[in-house]
Amino acid sequence: MEVFIKVCQVIVCFSLLVLVHEFGHFLFAKIFHARVDKFYLFFNPWFSIFKFRIGETEYGMGWVPFGGYCKIAGMVDESMDTDQLKSEPQPWEYRSKPAWQRLLIIVGGVLMNIVLAIGIYIGITYAWGDSYIKTKDVTDGFAFSEVAQEVGFRNGDKILSVGGEYVDNYMQVPAMILLDEAREVTVERDGEPVQVVIDPKHIKAMLKDKEFIMLRSPFVVGRVATGSGAEAAGLAAGDSLVAVDGVPMRWFDQFRDTFMQHKGDTLQVAFLRGGERMTAAVPVSDAGRIGVGLGAVSVTDVYTVSTRRYSFWESIPVGTGRAFTSIGSYLKQLKLIASPDTEAYKSVGGIIAMGNIFPGYWDWASFWQITALISIMLAVLNILPIPMLDGGHMVFILYEMITGRAPSDKFMERAQVVGMIIVFGIIILANGNDILKLIFK
Repeated sequence: MEVFIKVCQVIVCFSLLVLVHEFGHFLFAKIFHARVDKFYLFFNPWFSIFKFRIGETEYGMGWVPFGGYCKIAGMVDESMDTDQLKSEPQPWEYRSKPAWQRLLIIVGGVLMNIVLAIGIYIGITYAWGDSYIKTKDVTDGFAFSEVAQEVGFRNGDKILSVGGEYVDNYMQVPAMILLDEAREVTVERDGEPVQVVIDPKHIKAMLKDKEFIMLRSPFVVGRVATGSGAEAAGLAAGDSLVAVDGVPMRWFDQFRDTFMQHKGDTLQVAFLRGGERMTAAVPVSDAGRIGVGLGAVSVTDVYTVSTRRYSFWESIPVGTGRAFTSIGSYLKQLKLIASPDTEAYKSVGGIIAMGNIFPGYWDWASFWQITALISIMLAVLNILPIPMLDGGHMVFILYEMITGRAPSDKFMERAQVVGMIIVFGIIILANGNDILKLIFK
């Protein structure tokens, strides 16, 4: 059922984004009286689910449930329909329009994706406000992955500043290190400030690490493995561990580290069951484990969640700011991906990765948040100067506006082929990464 819900969210999200993007091209084409031959949601090789004609334009829905297109007369696009170019340019054709009008027709799709993202962020801000855990409210510090500990962090460190700035929302810390290139983090450790200097050599490993910094979680037993030390000691799902050998502990990482330090030993573990404190002798395996899975604990039961509400008028500048912040962050991510040293290109995902972004249940707040982010991604990717993409067409038009000479039709055809090879190569890379991750998961 979760897979079905994710698939539905992906289809609804991309259908909306494609319609909005193609409508941008459609709108400016109509404004400048360029004829739009077809406007389709999804692709329709061989046949369409339905189609109808209004005036000069055929509207329809294809059967391949991704993508869509707006076919404008007199334009060399991904359809590679060059027969129309054999005749003399007609007044209603794209190629007959002034360069500045053609530029706006091309940019229209990207503009509409950005406008949509701004609208969604404004709506999210107004409907749900800001809900997050403040860095200063994590009073017992954070848990860090092995990679983060190699960098210099320690479990229990409290984040004081990143790059000399206080970070209100702890979830922004990894982005500031990876995208904003903050190389110094000040933490409080054992009551004293400590400087953690980020060596650039760790960036590659940090990019692959999804659990660089985490909220600490109490050790609540979720399940007990058959034949484990925990089963022998009588631990059960729902038990909450509170001490080892008389030493009080609260967080899962504290227990995990203690068990790793006592491989093969038997420890006296105190735990709460139904409000009653109990103790059991728990054997620790040679791997430093007792054989239990961590149970789910609601974040709101452990941490203070701060929420700020906005009026409609307040939501407009805040939502707009979020949209442009997202654009900036995504541009920085592309910079990392383009750098071979970081190997960030290995993390590029395709349709499976996109689907996994969505939760396995329908949550409107998450859906709109993800849709806005993907709308920004599509806008930025489409503006890249690659033939076949909108950005490629923009480059050729700007060249014409500067030099006064338009590229030949033959050149445009060849450029489209080159662009298709590049784009298909990126698609193969992204979806290939998805497949490799599934195989070697």
